[in-house]
Amino acid sequence: MHAPIRVPPTVVLVHGAFTDASSWAGVVGLLHSAGLRVRAPANPLRGLSQDAAYIRSVVRDIAVPVVLVGHGYGGAVITHAAADNDNVVALCYVAAFGLDARECVLDITRRFAPMPSAHATVTAPLPARSSGSAECELYIRRTQFADVFAADLPPRVSGVLSVTQRPIASSALTGVSGPPAWACKPSWYAIATADQVLNPTAQRFMAQRMAAAEHILEGSHAVLLSQPGAVAGMIREAAAHGAGPDDGHGLRRAS
Repeated sequence: MHAPIRVPPTVVLVHGAFTDASSWAGVVGLLHSAGLRVRAPANPLRGLSQDAAYIRSVVRDIAVPVVLVGHGYGGAVITHAAADNDNVVALCYVAAFGLDARECVLDITRRFAPMPSAHATVTAPLPARSSGSAECELYIRRTQFADVFAADLPPRVSGVLSVTQRPIASSALTGVSGPPAWACKPSWYAIATADQVLNPTAQRFMAQRMAAAEHILEGSHAVLLSQPGAVAGMIREAAAHGAGPDDGHGLRRAS
């Protein structure tokens, strides 16, 4: 009897605030070259519960094991989305929020020394919701975007990113997380040591709290763009851990 063939899981990449799914372009190319299937859905950035519900629906439509990857705020989304999702076999955080139960993004940012991004964001009003409640969304000032978000990228690249950034609803920062997926799933964490958005000390705290396999990268918050090889390498490591054997019916299951 032949041993079962181990098949790599699909990788789902979730971007964070102030950017979009194209921020994964370099990582996607490297993962494809390594033979991995990849999805990079658009994170709505409208609120933690809504965003997590959307990503959860994306993952549940994938009939194979999944490695779920989040950057920045995308980490909060995958933490909330994967807790009750059995086909998620591993989590990867890239300079990302790995929240605990009943915790929000602002709980983490206020717990550690403030970063330059706190003084670089501006708000713009959103149309009133049906409930009548006021809502705003946040941007990074174009003049400060390169220094705060992408200091290790060429000016021509950071300039494009500054004008194509996607804002995040302010309520997304106060959305409370449910039971964390990292409490029951193996996790990896890329700590960006020169990050000016999410304090690197906060990143180390979250990585250690979740007992993640740590990868230390000398880069900005945009480390997924400046060091796609290192980020893809971490994801490949998680994918190798989460690869499951073919069940004989064309489906793959976690080991």
